[in-house]
Amino acid sequence: MAGYLYVVGTPIGNLGDITLRALDTLKEVDFIAAEDTRLTVKLLNKYEIKKQIISYHEHSTKECAEGIIKRILNDESCAIVTDAGMPCISDPGEVLVKLCYENNIIVKVVPGASAVVSALAISGLNTSRFAFEGFLSVTKKQRFEHLKSVANDTHTLIFYEAPHKLIPTLKDMLEYFGDRQISLCRELTKIYEEVIRTTFSGAIAYYENKTPKGEYVLVIEGARQIATEVITIEDAVDKVYRLVEQGIKTTDACKTIAKETGFKKSDLYSIIQEKP
Repeated sequence: MAGYLYVVGTPIGNLGDITLRALDTLKEVDFIAAEDTRLTVKLLNKYEIKKQIISYHEHSTKECAEGIIKRILNDESCAIVTDAGMPCISDPGEVLVKLCYENNIIVKVVPGASAVVSALAISGLNTSRFAFEGFLSVTKKQRFEHLKSVANDTHTLIFYEAPHKLIPTLKDMLEYFGDRQISLCRELTKIYEEVIRTTFSGAIAYYENKTPKGEYVLVIEGARQIATEVITIEDAVDKVYRLVEQGIKTTDACKTIAKETGFKKSDLYSIIQEKP
């Protein structure tokens, strides 16, 4: 196993959700890079795994990442884990993976639990196409630009949100998305796991009388596609005739309908001229 980086998925709440392969990998690597060493120690202790753990998170220095890379290049194997779920997804592990490829280090994945996919699976919304949007920025300008950029996306949208920011986020989403269906999934795989299926307005009313608790995954109905009318050239010609019957000159009628339908004015006029 020397010289590899292993991206190891860990439970998102219930420690029983660890895979056998993940446990074997954590036992066999030389060291573990963890987002929160305290949480990782709890997992390792439960399964009686003794291994060196180093801290690697979003505030880690460049030197820290380079130190990990140096150890792997010296034929040590490393497993990177996050607080919960799959590392490197909206997670600082992404940087470490890129550095590995830049240094010709092989990266292997040991898949595990994912809050995104788990929430989507039990949301009751369309699961065939979805977009994971992560956390919204706390900066208003960036936050609103993000919401605006996905407002017309027809995919099911998935966001993460903390309890203390839930109500403002729901209000912002109502403003930018309209009153859509939403599944609020909280504390997934834990004792108080809960899924609330409602609308933005319903969720706002509910949580104005109940304090949000736990980490949330918001699964949101995508924008509805606007059905577009398919107009044939025969339809366009009929529109021209209707205008002519109202006393509009044929050339003017062809010009008006050409702008409306996208057909060429000359083509419409030629068809009309050919008809007896």
